[in-house]
Amino acid sequence: MERAQDLDIFLKKMSEKKFKIKDLNNNDYEIQDFDAFLKHINEFHPSGSSIHEENGYFFLVNDNFRKLINKQKNKF
Repeated sequence: MERAQDLDIFLKKMSEKKFKIKDLNNNDYEIQDFDAFLKHINEFHPSGSSIHEENGYFFLVNDNFRKLINKQKNKF
């Protein structure tokens, strides 16, 4: 978990609105629907620290993660 807190996660633009992100286990996960992913994070993980599970991949959602994800929406 410490890796995610240290921002040792990355987002990589795969194609329009598709990104690859590292989970807590250092596995690559491709976000298929970035808008839906962002909406879920902002709606269900708006503050504090929590674990988000998606299709068997786990992410530590904290202020740094939210900032990183929200920053990506401006790249479209």
